[in-house]
Amino acid sequence: MKEIVKVIAKALVDKPEDVSVSEVNGASTTIVKLKVAPSDIGKIIGKQGKTVDAIRTIVTAVSARTNKRTVIEVIE
Repeated sequence: MKEIVKVIAKALVDKPEDVSVSEVNGASTTIVKLKVAPSDIGKIIGKQGKTVDAIRTIVTAVSARTNKRTVIEVIE
C-alpha cells in the first residue's frame, strides 16, 4: 500500500521530493500516513476532498485482496 500511495502522491504534487509515506500495520487494519509539503496539501486533498477520496478508493480496492482495511491519513 505504501508504494501505491507514494507513486500517486508524487504524480500530483509540485515538490515530489517532500513526499513521505509511512505505514503502521495492525491485525486487521493498516494505517498509511502521507506527508507532503505545506504548499501541496491542497493538491492532495482536492476540492471538497475529492482527490484524497479517489486515492482512498484505489487503496481500498487493492487492499480488498488481502482482506485488510486500509486507512489513509494526510498529515500537515
